[in-house]
Amino acid sequence: MENYVYRKATKKDIKFISEIRLEVLKSANNLDNNVNMDNIFTKTHEYYMDSIERENITYLAFDDIEFIGCGSICFIKLMPTYNNQTGKKAYIMNMYTREKYRRKGIGKNILNLLIGEAKNRKIKHIQLEATEIGKKLYSNYGFYELKNEMEIEI
Repeated sequence: MENYVYRKATKKDIKFISEIRLEVLKSANNLDNNVNMDNIFTKTHEYYMDSIERENITYLAFDDIEFIGCGSICFIKLMPTYNNQTGKKAYIMNMYTREKYRRKGIGKNILNLLIGEAKNRKIKHIQLEATEIGKKLYSNYGFYELKNEMEIEI
């Protein structure tokens, strides 16, 4: 059994996790390594500077000292609804495991840590977007597809 190290990212990790975010986006969107991501890096760095450890918790996974995976949870508060009377909600993003480490339980362990963070904040509603690769992990965990959500890009 492999021994991986998981730790919560801090402000000291912002440059690193901003760089990793680009790796995640390139992988999830099948983008070439030559695609210019400078603006996304800048905006991601600004986001983390403003939100890390408050509205965003990111966990990192390492094999000895090499980065091998990550996941983030973003906390938001909406108007209360009948089904979510606190209005508190979380969104899991940035779930990623480097290819040679996949299918070893790393994603599940990160997901456990992120959901634990939501439970600590008494949040009962968590959403995420799933790539085809991730759908099995999430459905095995208990996530289900929503029927009543829509989106518009303006």
